[in-house]
Amino acid sequence: MPEHSVASRLRLSGLCFLLQILNILLFAVFVRYSPESSSSLCSPQLNCSRRNQDSGFQHPRFRDVHLQVLLGFGLLVAFLGRYGPGSVVISILIVSFAIQWAILIQGFLYFFQNSKIYMGAWSMVSADFCTAAVLISTGALLGRVNPVQMLLLALLEVTLCSLNEYIVLSLMGVSDSGRSLTVHTFGAYFGLMVSRILHQPHTDKRKREDQQDTGHQPDVFTVVGTIYLWIFWPSFTSATTVHDNAEPWGVLNTYISLVASTMATFILSPVLYEESTPRMVQIQDATLAGTAMMGMAGEMLVTPFGALIAGFLAGLISLLGFRFFMPVLHSRLKIQDTCGVHNIHGLPGVLGALLGTLLTLLATADTYGDRLELVFPLVAQGSRTAADQAFLQLCALPLTLLLATLGGCLTGYVLKIKALRTPADKENLENTVLLEVPKEGCEPMASRKEPGISTLV
Repeated sequence: MPEHSVASRLRLSGLCFLLQILNILLFAVFVRYSPESSSSLCSPQLNCSRRNQDSGFQHPRFRDVHLQVLLGFGLLVAFLGRYGPGSVVISILIVSFAIQWAILIQGFLYFFQNSKIYMGAWSMVSADFCTAAVLISTGALLGRVNPVQMLLLALLEVTLCSLNEYIVLSLMGVSDSGRSLTVHTFGAYFGLMVSRILHQPHTDKRKREDQQDTGHQPDVFTVVGTIYLWIFWPSFTSATTVHDNAEPWGVLNTYISLVASTMATFILSPVLYEESTPRMVQIQDATLAGTAMMGMAGEMLVTPFGALIAGFLAGLISLLGFRFFMPVLHSRLKIQDTCGVHNIHGLPGVLGALLGTLLTLLATADTYGDRLELVFPLVAQGSRTAADQAFLQLCALPLTLLLATLGGCLTGYVLKIKALRTPADKENLENTVLLEVPKEGCEPMASRKEPGISTLV
């Protein structure tokens, strides 16, 4: 085995060992299980009736969120014939580390009392949300960074993502139950900025051509991943709503948005591409776009026809972005977006945040009834007006974009350190350090995939 290949493998092993020992030590010193009276441990900044009632938190909801992260996101990175199997392995590595690290970082921000972090069911769900943001970011970098760089990206992004979530959700009191801002928007633009900093013209051009290879097995992964999205994402969107006596608006609105965005794909795809029926990757993209669009507004007063309109627009934006805007990203902005996260998570997340801001203006006791306490507790208590809450919802968008952009730039420069990069003479080493891809899995089948069409993490 070549010397640099052995060094890369041992470097990854050594980093994993150091990070795991660090997590074990920090857990031993700080982390304890939360007692049943968890509400007494909440800091004054948190609304404990919404954020930390483990006694009322149902196990199926936690299970759905965890399955969504592991199976939904894990299978969706397998769509690339050449890089798919290695990307699945890397995604499992990211999930394994990011959940531990997120519990610690978010614990210091949310659940740190008496020099201890009190961990409960909400800690795991919140860590899953943060991990999802990291997996979205990796979608812009597949095939271009090695596992060591991916692990360091998770280390930095979890920290910055948790900080952004704490500022937006706790200090500012923004309502973002389905995480249009803190997961979809933050993860997409964080990954895009890292991609921009890591831009290498000649290398990126060759890899972009290689990344278009697909085959039968990746198509199967896409089918299964899309089904998991349909089954579990509504629970993912509504996981932060712990009141079982409230109507599940988040679940209903997400499902409605999904079906509308999928219909938009069947309408627009034959117009843009020479195919009568959309491929599964396009349906998968529409599913993700519909959920991102409904992330912030899902628990609000969207109304069924409003959710249909929002999902339909998300499906159109997804396809139009792939067809017309992705080439601009590559040629003008020098951003290689391997999985098209900008069109599926970024733009729909931003538009979903704007939709949520508009709907916040309707936040009155007459329109929401008892749900006002659930969605906008400060408005229900009289601490804010609906206009004040809408202004803060709007301010959270540029703040999230700023933190994602600056954090992505910082992370990109860290990953660009020469010692972390893969030797240039070892083609595609980024995805073969952990798993050697079989030769038959690398046969080019670019004719089955139009340029500019991709799928997402």
